[in-house]
Amino acid sequence: MIPLLRLDGTDVVVNAELIATVEKTPDTLVTLSTGHRILVKDSVEDVVKRVLDYRRQCHVVPKIEEG
Repeated sequence: MIPLLRLDGTDVVVNAELIATVEKTPDTLVTLSTGHRILVKDSVEDVVKRVLDYRRQCHVVPKIEEG
């Protein structure tokens, strides 16, 4: 889940796994695989960065300490 800011200033948390496209139209339009669309204040670059950070966190392999 990633936090974003709607155009009206309200916070929204989006399931990053459902994001199909992110476009600049000139506002940032996030389209989900469900068909829902969300206009946000965050830049395209910020949305992409948050999705990549989220995916990195999900795929971290814990270190096993030997002892």
